[in-house]
Amino acid sequence: MKYKNPIISGCYPDPSVCCAEGKYYMVCSSFQYFPGVPLFESDDLVNWQQIGYVLTRHSQVMLDKVGSSGGVFAPTIRYNNGKFYMVTTNDTTHTNFYVYTDDIYGEWSEPVTVDQGGIDPSLLFDGEHTYFISNGEDENGENGVTQCEIDIASGKKLSPSKNIWKGSGGRYLESPHMYKINGEYYLMAAEGGTEYGHMITYARGSSVWGPFESYPKNPVLTNRNKAPYIIQGIGHGDLVTDKNGDSFILSLGFRQIGIWQPYHNLGREVFLTPVHFDESGWFTAGKDGTTDEEYEIKGDFTQDILGEFTFMNTDPAIEWSYLRKHHPENYTLTDEKYILSGTDITLDEVDSPTFIALRQREFRFELSADVTVDGGEGGITVYMCENEHYDIAVRKTDSGYEAVLKLNIGGIKHVQTTLHLEEGRARLIVRGDNYTYNFFAVINGSEEILGSGQTKYLSAEVSSPFTGVMLGLYAVGDKNTVEFTDFSCKYNIE
Repeated sequence: MKYKNPIISGCYPDPSVCCAEGKYYMVCSSFQYFPGVPLFESDDLVNWQQIGYVLTRHSQVMLDKVGSSGGVFAPTIRYNNGKFYMVTTNDTTHTNFYVYTDDIYGEWSEPVTVDQGGIDPSLLFDGEHTYFISNGEDENGENGVTQCEIDIASGKKLSPSKNIWKGSGGRYLESPHMYKINGEYYLMAAEGGTEYGHMITYARGSSVWGPFESYPKNPVLTNRNKAPYIIQGIGHGDLVTDKNGDSFILSLGFRQIGIWQPYHNLGREVFLTPVHFDESGWFTAGKDGTTDEEYEIKGDFTQDILGEFTFMNTDPAIEWSYLRKHHPENYTLTDEKYILSGTDITLDEVDSPTFIALRQREFRFELSADVTVDGGEGGITVYMCENEHYDIAVRKTDSGYEAVLKLNIGGIKHVQTTLHLEEGRARLIVRGDNYTYNFFAVINGSEEILGSGQTKYLSAEVSSPFTGVMLGLYAVGDKNTVEFTDFSCKYNIE
């Protein structure tokens, strides 16, 4: 069958994958959003269903007042002896840690820290040995891919941290993963930075400690010179072999808003690229070392894409996210309505406003909801970070109620439009395409446009570099209750 990239759209960066009991499991970065580390399950590597999150308790991860693009960086998921392990970095606290579970649908352990620096940690289970790998400095101050052996029960180091590979010469060497294949050790990493120069490189050796010989044709996968082309930024990959014995790289990448518009606002998404090993043991990726929009894969199945998200067909504990250290007492969430209790914390602060959101998954969409406030302000936000977001809301003023559109770009806060309302209720609508978000309010049965904002100002090139746009519901104002009903986010999928 033929599948189309990305296989998971929206802000799900830094994918890592493992196989267990006939299924595939994947995790992605979550940064300042809670719960942390989205967790997915698949039967075929193409269709993925989110089954929850890994970090679901505040005791597992510190996100209080974490800046945008801080918090939980690239995770790795591995399976060994009946247990799943997820290892990651909280870049804000500069801590590498892992959690584990023997029930992929249940709760994960409290964190086990590892005394090795760097980011993007990974694990290799090799017989009775466990190796912890990250980028950064070893104990002699040498930079590169760094490795130590650990006791997986305690996280205690059993060997000094040692630099084992310096990459192929690209900047920002990161995302190291080690694999033992046919008796040899393959070390794969990302270089070039997670932007337009991003690439995947690798090396191999006969020992887990090296020396490692770089693949002669590095990078093995990159879209850095594939222009004009919508898919860019391919890198930060994890290697996996499917049930048919075929190999693939799951990587992040992003889609520009247009061929000649080098901006991306959906965040870094998940792409699947075929891998082929030759007789010498080296592997290549894609048809020409790049990731394309479509590939053929073995199997009798179809690629299913959900086109509309509602309160009824989503679970607030699975698809939805909060900002930083959320306060559950401010949310009453059912299939029929979401009721949010506001506080004095606004979306402009590096804090935890009353906010619950879905990731924007495609450029073209329509989001709508009936919004009722009893005081203060509540509505829909197209949110990139505290300095860049567009908000359409209903709010109470000294003279009554109004619908309002606010544009926040670079911290410059501008009220674009206000319209008087007879009551504290209106249907709010956001329609997006590649270049523009348009905002509407239905007042007395008539649809009124409040204005628009350009998508490029909510892009990684302008705003927060590591995340993507979230389509959120929010409430502001102490003792303000905001009710959201008849919610729909419908995508125009070609």
